[in-house]
Amino acid sequence: MKTTHKFILVRSAYRAIKLARGLFGLGTRCEVTRDGLRYDLDLSQAIDLTIFVFGRFEPSTVAAFRRYVKPGATVLDIGANIGAQTLQLARLVGPRGRVLSFEPTAFAFAKLRRNLQLNPEIADRVTALQCFLTGGDPKSFPASVYSSWSLQPSPEAHDKHLGVPMGTAGARGATLDGVLAEHSIERVDLVKLDVDGFECDVLAGANEMIRRSRPTFVMEILPYGLVEQGASLDQLLNFLIPFGYRLYNERTEALLPSDAAALERMIGEGASWNVIARAA
Repeated sequence: MKTTHKFILVRSAYRAIKLARGLFGLGTRCEVTRDGLRYDLDLSQAIDLTIFVFGRFEPSTVAAFRRYVKPGATVLDIGANIGAQTLQLARLVGPRGRVLSFEPTAFAFAKLRRNLQLNPEIADRVTALQCFLTGGDPKSFPASVYSSWSLQPSPEAHDKHLGVPMGTAGARGATLDGVLAEHSIERVDLVKLDVDGFECDVLAGANEMIRRSRPTFVMEILPYGLVEQGASLDQLLNFLIPFGYRLYNERTEALLPSDAAALERMIGEGASWNVIARAA
């Protein structure tokens, strides 16, 4: 399903929930416990509302984490936003595991930190970094990237995925290999990668990590987003295929084509897929 179609459904739910809460004098901001985790939510945001209603964000991704993340693992959440998946990962890695959580926008990073504060029993397993990962000049990165999926109309909303850009003030640029060296991390077991078209930028700075660890990737593939950032699906696959990676459907684990054109036809115009990439 295209993001625009999903948004129509979520906006309808938002209007109904906002009306119902208003009858009891309640606003759109709330603290709730869902799936055993505590969240500070703004129900006018699509990610937050999804957690409020369904208990978690992207349940098929959470199911993939449960299959692949073992206690004691080191995992990365790249494109962490409010921390919906960071919290899930922190719970799965256990007290001896470690999560590095990357979010470049001040808007989402503040929400990520707040949600970690609300879960002190797992927060010490997480290192949250306001960082834009790149393979190029670390001093040159966008002044804003998409990190708000507001359920209220915005003239700044992307015409396909409907995200609203938020500022990256306070972030630093770095390569992933460089950050891992700074934190003395020699092995990575799993990477969640969801950065709306900047995937090639991230992977261009992660060659050493891929070569050394060959981690499992749980990632979004957004062909039009890659093109918007000057990359392509073919370029993305070329970061992984030479290292023996194969792509699989996140839900069914069915093997997917390694040919960019064939995969793009399957995904369809204006849509995205969540996939698993595993090295043989």
